[in-house]
Amino acid sequence: MAEVEREAMEYDVVIVGAGPAGLSAAIRLKQLDADCNVVVLEKGSEVGAHILSGAVLDPIGLDALMPDWKEKGAPIKTKVEEDNFYMLGEAGKIRVPNFPMPPLMNNHGNYIVSMANVCRWMAEQAEELGVEIFPGMACSELVYGENGEIKGVVAGEFGISADGTKGDGYEPGMELHGKYVFLSEGVRGSLSKQVIAKYDLDAGKEPQKYGLGMKEIWEIDPAKHKEGTVTHTMGWPLNSNAGGGSFIYHIENNQVYVGFVVHLGYKNPHVFPYMEFQRFKHHPMVAELLKGGKRVAYGARAITEGGYQSMPKMVAPGVALLGCSVGMVNVPRIKGNHNAMLSGKAAAAAAYDAIQAGRAGDELTAYEEDVRSGEIGKDLKKVRNVKPLWSKYGLVTSLAVGGFDMWTNTFGFSLLGTLGHGKSDAEATEKADKHKKIDYPKPDGKLSFDRLTNVAFSFTNHDESQPAHLTLKDPSVPVNINLPEYAGPSARYCPAGVYEFVEEDGKDPRFVINFQNCVHCKTCDIKDPTQNIVWTTPQGGDGPNYPNM
Repeated sequence: MAEVEREAMEYDVVIVGAGPAGLSAAIRLKQLDADCNVVVLEKGSEVGAHILSGAVLDPIGLDALMPDWKEKGAPIKTKVEEDNFYMLGEAGKIRVPNFPMPPLMNNHGNYIVSMANVCRWMAEQAEELGVEIFPGMACSELVYGENGEIKGVVAGEFGISADGTKGDGYEPGMELHGKYVFLSEGVRGSLSKQVIAKYDLDAGKEPQKYGLGMKEIWEIDPAKHKEGTVTHTMGWPLNSNAGGGSFIYHIENNQVYVGFVVHLGYKNPHVFPYMEFQRFKHHPMVAELLKGGKRVAYGARAITEGGYQSMPKMVAPGVALLGCSVGMVNVPRIKGNHNAMLSGKAAAAAAYDAIQAGRAGDELTAYEEDVRSGEIGKDLKKVRNVKPLWSKYGLVTSLAVGGFDMWTNTFGFSLLGTLGHGKSDAEATEKADKHKKIDYPKPDGKLSFDRLTNVAFSFTNHDESQPAHLTLKDPSVPVNINLPEYAGPSARYCPAGVYEFVEEDGKDPRFVINFQNCVHCKTCDIKDPTQNIVWTTPQGGDGPNYPNM
């Protein structure tokens, strides 16, 4: 396509992504300087549309940002009253007592929340301070300055036809320039991925590791509902097939969040994460809870799990990576929102100081130093060995040795040092002939559902006239390599049924991409064994429309 001429708008700071990190940064910038010119661009149809999280929120980040959040009416009301942890077998369960758990695992003082609604509320607070927020504005390109620095993004390009040409209603979008650009796109954001590659930000770091988190909201029988109860499980149905576990959180209005996380470093390409989640709901403990209830929402997203040793360099000329764009999830706590907020606050402080000093377009090294040596770094350093222990030695060893390591880290030391992850999740995938197929029970339509039925409850939508936002580096690879060697894993690892291999009599198999189903989880970009699938952002406003996730 020929070079497009676009109008440009100038800001002090341009923020991509209205999640907890980006909104915290915007709020903090305005707190420090009411005249600071800040814009937040969000690809979802509204703020919160693409936010999916467990979520038990540790309020430490919000306390630091807005100590008066209660008075301001934040939708954070359900205190954790009860904290349960179970090891599951196929039909039974064993309660793991709370007392041997390291203090950091305690959920006392935390809240069960809808992060989508928390972000909607944070956006209101930001707008009251004078932040400009533009939802439905996907950022499709980075804009570079004369010296190779990042000076902005292209947002709001619409009307490209499926063949890549400009359609009748083509809108070129705008360039939004800033003295600094913050990328808070969440996990595996397309612009963040470009920045990490261009500036080699992951050099000398361990590979990033990921999990796939799937979540349903259920309305259940009020007699079974215990507001404030938090339950986590490990073991069945995953057992030795993959790492991961579940969460069940009782929120207000007789609703429960039922979620399941599968670590994407699994070896067996026959593993079907979505069906593991559906099978989990048939465990007697879960089935009894959900019986007579109804599922009202579904969604999925990847989770960064590499932790302390996998965080790339966070700054390059003119740009900073925030929150999950870096990977700040504390894996054993299953929490990252508090760190995302703290990272936004730290990035804002560094940008404010730089702008006050007359700087622009350079590296905000103070931000990175704050993250690595401050609260975030301390939080992640304590648990840095849990994930590699789990990946290498399995659940039981990671619980015993990892638990011991977390205890020693509580006192400021580790006998293990810092363990490495070794392989990326894509590289961890082994050939299909090394593993047995897994026979998954058929969904019953009451507790368990097929993917396409569930995807309808994500309310996802994509304009079919645009080019597919899921592209293949080599179109021949799925059928010629991934299908014969890995049994076509994309047909299983995607939680939205985007990919399928169609076999017709007398014809070679075809690889079909149903991009309309995509819920923007990025699992394909992460897990594809040949790294042949590239996730890019579709036009603004497309994708899931999560209610209360």
